[in-house]
Amino acid sequence: MGRAYQADPYPLYERMRETGPVHRVLFPSGVHAWLVTGYDAAHTALNDDRLGKNHERGNDRWRARASIMPEPQHSQLQVHLLHQDPPRHTSMRRLLADAFTPRRVQSLRPRFQQLADALIEALPEHGPADLVTGFAAPFPFQVLAEVIGLPRELAARFDRDWGKVVQPVGPTDPGRPVYEARLHGLQSYIAEIVAHKRRHGDDDLLGRLVGAGDRGELSPEERDSMIFQLLVAGQEPVTNQITTALIALFRHPAELARLRDDMGLLPRAVEELLRYDSAFELTTWRFFAHDSDLHGTEVPAGDSVIVSLCAANRDPRRFTGPDTLRLDRSPNPHLSFGHGIHFCPGAALARAELQIALGTLLTRLPGLHLAIRDEDIEWTPAVLGRGAHRLPVGYDRRR
Repeated sequence: MGRAYQADPYPLYERMRETGPVHRVLFPSGVHAWLVTGYDAAHTALNDDRLGKNHERGNDRWRARASIMPEPQHSQLQVHLLHQDPPRHTSMRRLLADAFTPRRVQSLRPRFQQLADALIEALPEHGPADLVTGFAAPFPFQVLAEVIGLPRELAARFDRDWGKVVQPVGPTDPGRPVYEARLHGLQSYIAEIVAHKRRHGDDDLLGRLVGAGDRGELSPEERDSMIFQLLVAGQEPVTNQITTALIALFRHPAELARLRDDMGLLPRAVEELLRYDSAFELTTWRFFAHDSDLHGTEVPAGDSVIVSLCAANRDPRRFTGPDTLRLDRSPNPHLSFGHGIHFCPGAALARAELQIALGTLLTRLPGLHLAIRDEDIEWTPAVLGRGAHRLPVGYDRRR
């Protein structure tokens, strides 16, 4: 925990990997969990069908500390894909498949580029500017709205603060009333989406989810939870990944110049930036149904198992020179989108967004550089993810 860890968690992960693949750790919420840190161990855990995601598997010790989202919201918003196991997970995930295919994403890239260019046009001509509020936050949300069919009038009213409901706020935290207000606001917003889609019968992803609910293929809680997951997990991690990628490039000016001079590197560069500092630092909970061995460690049934994707992506047993940023690294089997049945369904979309975002920023903002000291970067306080809260930059001019 703390600023020093958020700025650079990798020395700690290195020490942990050296002592073994599984570690008992304490989260800010008071939850004790088992953290998996090595690449091979992480890859195995992500594909281990003994480890389930459904919260009903959690034991009383976990439940006493981990039920951060209060009822009734926990039951109404937490039954999305990340918390489901087969066969329910399989049928629910099938509803998303067509919306995020590589072919559909490729067909929409010209529209995504238009959105990116419009945001650049709105930036100050000569800087400085905060790239989070000016680009990294609105761009993924605008893209997401296009892909899932969020009506323009509703998209304009989305409050980014609602995304903070995934950040732990315990029952005795003084910020609890604000947290609960965000939850109620987000639930009301989801209800408006459902009512709009039901009224208009739109043939888009949101419309299909509402239709599946009306046909009884999804419960109202599953429908609302999937919309919740799309709105929050569908854009905030991309915002964070744009910031971590830019910070990595600012810290490696030679690689930044290399990419600016050769945009043909972009696809490989994005994979390397995902590996080097992933916005998905940790996975969400997994549970054994019975006391089980996890790489030589006995884990009690219902205890939470967390995989560190960032630690796995810097494992020297899998990556040569893992702490070195090499934009042309190949092969690059990073785990930033997870693996197995819970591999991120929006991976193709995220890759396209990152390529367009970085290509546009480096091309249209010559001389792009960090406008504050590296040690003054404000990292978000999220537990599972990494990203900068603000990213003040300067540039020569806006092209």
